[in-house]
Amino acid sequence: MRRFQMLFGFMVVLTCAATAQQTANVPAPGVSSDVSALEQKIRDLEDRMVMLEGQVRQLKAQGAAAPSENTASPATPSSAPATQAQVTTPQEAVRSTASAGDNVRLGGAGGAAAKALNPDVSVIGDFIAGAGQNPLNPTPSFQMHESEVGLQAIVDPYARADFFISFGETGVNVEEGFITFTALPSGFVAKAGKMRAAFGKVNTLHNHVLPWVDRPLVSQNLVGGEDGIDDAGFSVEHIIPAPGKWFLDFTGQAFRGDSADVYTSSNKSDLSVVGHLRGYRDLTDNSNLDLGVSYSRGHNLFGSDFITNLYGIDATYHWKPLRRSIYKSFIARSEFIWRQQHQPSLLACQTITCPVNTAAGFQRAFGFYASGDFQFARRWFVGGRVDQSDRAFDSHLTDKGGSFVLTYWPSEFAQIRGQYRFTRYADRFDAHEAFIQLQFALGAHGAHPF
Repeated sequence: MRRFQMLFGFMVVLTCAATAQQTANVPAPGVSSDVSALEQKIRDLEDRMVMLEGQVRQLKAQGAAAPSENTASPATPSSAPATQAQVTTPQEAVRSTASAGDNVRLGGAGGAAAKALNPDVSVIGDFIAGAGQNPLNPTPSFQMHESEVGLQAIVDPYARADFFISFGETGVNVEEGFITFTALPSGFVAKAGKMRAAFGKVNTLHNHVLPWVDRPLVSQNLVGGEDGIDDAGFSVEHIIPAPGKWFLDFTGQAFRGDSADVYTSSNKSDLSVVGHLRGYRDLTDNSNLDLGVSYSRGHNLFGSDFITNLYGIDATYHWKPLRRSIYKSFIARSEFIWRQQHQPSLLACQTITCPVNTAAGFQRAFGFYASGDFQFARRWFVGGRVDQSDRAFDSHLTDKGGSFVLTYWPSEFAQIRGQYRFTRYADRFDAHEAFIQLQFALGAHGAHPF
């Protein structure tokens, strides 16, 4: 009882103080009524806005709930006319909004957290139309050459994962799927899974990042063509201290030993290895140079006793002026590849399956390509390529060719390319072909290595 009396007295004191304050602040007659009316209208509008906003949010939250929860019984108070006690005040609307917001939260986060655990998903389509005759390398008139689906995400603070699944007209293939450990001691970076080998430049590139519709002859004849050296294994990469302004990076890889027609694993111990040393340097503010040396070794299709060695040199020159970088640029690329393959004698081919035109002993084949691509407008590129390569199983047969390429980018997510290709095969015939390529991208696709 005493506490009630003290509380009542305290309220009386506060009421008297508020009355005195209002009396002291009374403005001049004629002005006070207008100002007070305007302030009251503003306060009413603010209260009304808060109430409406709370009701809208509450309706959205109810719409996300199950239909069974939103259906009210005829006997519930919601079906009865609203009374004075049921009118929602601004304060109640705010509290209702907070409660509704809590219902849609996931793990203490907002509604956007519903996709927080999903990886970045992307799809790239590659459509090619072709004309011309080529008996050795025939292509259809129209083909959905490849549809690449990319799934990429951070696994934890120590690793990230990348998956690239290729959908072709004849089947599905995991082009790459690996985990990268980025926080190893001493600056090492490791990968495990299926990946493209770090041999040269073209072998590391996916189809949609090639500057041409096709791959050079040297890649097709000596390095497995479109599939290339792409296998399951383990990779370790490390930056090597270098003098001057050079950046040196070494990559060592070990694979299962199955890669197109380059390597074939007959036993569990028939592993293949790849080593690549890359040197990079900025020449000027507008240009840089990228050089590389590659080596690879593995067993071939003739058995565990037959070895194939690959040697490669690659060079890339890039020019892009800073002041007009979106309008002008130039890239020159070149690769030189040697392949030494141990093959059985002709007598041995009678007991095992040998490719046609197989010559006995060690076959040494050589091939190269050189290309240039010039950007002459914001969305236009023009380029050319020269090819020459021996055949892998018969170095006496040499194929030569060249291409002219024109590329237009309607946007960053679409590309239209036209290419004319001429090939003079060692079989004494020429092939003239024309291609139109349309590529388009959906979603966030992570950048590939330079």
